[in-house]
Amino acid sequence: MIFRSIWCGLLYCVVLCAGNTWCEEPESLWTRQRGVDWPQFLGPRRDSRSPETGLRVASTSPPKTMWQIEVGEGYAIGTVARGRFFQADRVGDEIRLRCLNAETGKPLWEFRYRTGYEDMYGYDGGPRASPIVDGDLVYLFGPEGMLYCLAVKDGAEVWRCDTTRQFGVVQNFFGVGSTPVVFEDKLIVMVGGSPAEDQKLPPGALDRVRGNGSAIVAFDKRTGRVVYQLSDELASYASPRIDIIGGRPWCFAYCRGGLLAFDPRNGKADFRFPWRAKLLESAIAASPVVVGDEVLISETYGPGSCLLKVRPGGYDVVWQDDRRRRAKRLQAHWVTPVYHEGYLYGSSGRNPPVSLRCIEWKTGKVMWDVPGHYRTSFLLVDKHLITLDETGRLAVVRPNPKRYDVLARWDLSRSAETPLRYPCWAAPILSHGLLYVRGKNRLVCFDLIPQ
Repeated sequence: MIFRSIWCGLLYCVVLCAGNTWCEEPESLWTRQRGVDWPQFLGPRRDSRSPETGLRVASTSPPKTMWQIEVGEGYAIGTVARGRFFQADRVGDEIRLRCLNAETGKPLWEFRYRTGYEDMYGYDGGPRASPIVDGDLVYLFGPEGMLYCLAVKDGAEVWRCDTTRQFGVVQNFFGVGSTPVVFEDKLIVMVGGSPAEDQKLPPGALDRVRGNGSAIVAFDKRTGRVVYQLSDELASYASPRIDIIGGRPWCFAYCRGGLLAFDPRNGKADFRFPWRAKLLESAIAASPVVVGDEVLISETYGPGSCLLKVRPGGYDVVWQDDRRRRAKRLQAHWVTPVYHEGYLYGSSGRNPPVSLRCIEWKTGKVMWDVPGHYRTSFLLVDKHLITLDETGRLAVVRPNPKRYDVLARWDLSRSAETPLRYPCWAAPILSHGLLYVRGKNRLVCFDLIPQ
């Protein structure tokens, strides 16, 4: 039943509740005793780094398969919380969110809504953003801009907001791809709306589209009420990152035009750092990497990478690629690089073949470069990198600034048991020793750290 209607400018946000069951903390379904949850995009700290230990590398065969499921359209992998795995995809004209037992793959519930999204460049019409779990709530952000808050326990709808209609979002080239982030009592979403007159512009004319102060919108996470919004930036596909620097929280959002830094408590902007290519079709997709009081951003269509040292109200440039030179230190496309012990490991280049690179964090010096690869995602666990390239090749790599040190490699695209099809664009995730990888057609759960 309708519990409460709230105004979100117009009645595009609705709160629903079946009693108060969605306010109850769901019980944990884990039987595995060791490990942490992976409740949001890129993990507990949104940096693709896992604190789990006990990894054992066997080069002869891939880890044991625990379970696998067929998946529909979409590019995002799921999230894990309290023994539940949440996977979003598209089946026909419906976006689907499935809640499964994280250890067995047994279905628990599913939620669907109808969509008419069509990609401007012919890519599939499924979700690009991962679900986000916060306590008893799970959030789903669809490719057309529908934002849903659901109950973890049973998938009951709590509230929803059509961000495209509410904020006047002009369709980006590849739809909505930025995964929101929870901060305290707020859900922080990269929206990037525009004034009404810009809705009449032809598709793809983003160079003529203006902002309307809704680059970032913070919603009350339980009601959907708008708490604050800021900036005239348009949205990118990169996801915001929150860190504590100098005793206060910071949020870094790499929007279409550059990096936006602000206080997530109140939406007060600290600075904007412009960093994007002049090319109309350039896409920002890799999330910021934060280490201490420094933040690195990287793109692949023009300027490359830069490292900023931040302070309240401003920043200092530590190093940056020369915009005039063709050679760049690192050009991350949609893969967010991973930091480890003073070095950054990532995939550099727009289209295959690309390079795998290690660069020194403080200087940007390229320590090694291995060309001729497909675009590759990274996950750091127990001082090892788990990599997955877009064709389905899974590997274990020792992070070594002196050389590219591969310990084991398995081609899942040729596996009779777990065949993954191109594109495998989602970075692997890990929770309680279970490794989850996704390709075009299926998601597979491996027992990476046996218990």
